[in-house]
Amino acid sequence: MDSYKKRLDEMLATITLDLKAIGIHNPQNASDWVAVPEELDAEEPDVNLAADAIEEWNERTALVATLEHEYNSIVSALARIESNTFGNCEVCGKAIEESRQSASPIARTCIAHREEESHI
Repeated sequence: MDSYKKRLDEMLATITLDLKAIGIHNPQNASDWVAVPEELDAEEPDVNLAADAIEEWNERTALVATLEHEYNSIVSALARIESNTFGNCEVCGKAIEESRQSASPIARTCIAHREEESHI
């Protein structure tokens, strides 16, 4: 269990740095990250710069959503370690196969129920 906790702690540190580079953590909601716009260097308004800024904002927002999901999955896995439920399928309660857990320490279900993981 210690090796999974260490690995998850490392994953959390890495993803937190990635998120901080493009967003801020919502202090009212521990699971929420919000993208922040990149600062513009232009002094004069420019349609092309504005279009580029909008495109960049859309990319940042999508990336924050993806990273936020991963972040919350890691936090959830660490919470399961603390509550001694880590490694148990959230659908059937049986042990998650070692190969699956090793490949993805954030896995919440056994192989038989992996398709259901996104629905729970």
